[in-house]
Amino acid sequence: MPCSAVTLSLATILAIVATAMLAIAFSTDNWVDYEVRRTQIQNAIAAQRGNQAASLLEQMNKYYFFTRTKGLFRICYPGAKPPTVETYLSPVETHCMNVDYFFLDSENQTSEFSEDSMTRLHMGRSTIALFIVSFFVMFIAFWTGVAGCWRRSPGNITATAILVLLACLLSAGAMGFWHGVEYYEKERVVGEEFYQQWNSILKDNTRISYGWSFFLAWAGVGCSLISAILFSGAAICLRGEREREEALNMQYLMPVYPQKQQYAYAGYPPPNAYPSGPYYHGQQQYAGHYNY
Repeated sequence: MPCSAVTLSLATILAIVATAMLAIAFSTDNWVDYEVRRTQIQNAIAAQRGNQAASLLEQMNKYYFFTRTKGLFRICYPGAKPPTVETYLSPVETHCMNVDYFFLDSENQTSEFSEDSMTRLHMGRSTIALFIVSFFVMFIAFWTGVAGCWRRSPGNITATAILVLLACLLSAGAMGFWHGVEYYEKERVVGEEFYQQWNSILKDNTRISYGWSFFLAWAGVGCSLISAILFSGAAICLRGEREREEALNMQYLMPVYPQKQQYAYAGYPPPNAYPSGPYYHGQQQYAGHYNY
């Protein structure tokens, strides 16, 4: 089996798998899991007295005191839902609320944001934009790949490899911006609902971990990179196979010219072998008979 067929098959399968992984991760809500131990928080608050305990009890109704999962677009509550925010049922039957990126900021709410908050917001927007552009590039790569497989064209397959690599870089850039958002939420002052401004009781009783959507997204980036490399290898194989086919066809198209040695096999002398005239068999015998 030609190497181009094997590498093309593997590259196509990995490209489809990578696109599916990124699409699932993009649309699901398990990027970060927040496990909040509310019972222990309540016990810690009960052990305190005064205004601080009353303030903490009041904050217990805010959404970041509840166990939740966070995605690119939604924050969902697999268990109890907070009473202070409006939620809706997601396609998987969990109560969710939207992550606000202020794309249509008609009330100009972002004017009151700090510099760190605006940086976090811009990185969040860039994450969404880069993922969308990477899906569009992968869509174009699909059609160039189909044309390349149909025509067995090394040029089309090379273009497909470049497009898949570009989609990989775009999705990797989106993941980089997402990690930037995560860093700002943990290390910078960007809002009371984020880790940096939590009180110590909430920090001690909250377990933060990456969800399966996060790992699926990075797996999709890796698969798209391997797919781009395999498409490049397939283009090299196709180019080599085409060159060998052309060299083989040239052997059958080479003209064959007659050689002088061919006359010797037929028993006839080559032309112009005797410039003085034709030679007749037995000429000397007849000449000698008449002279005699």
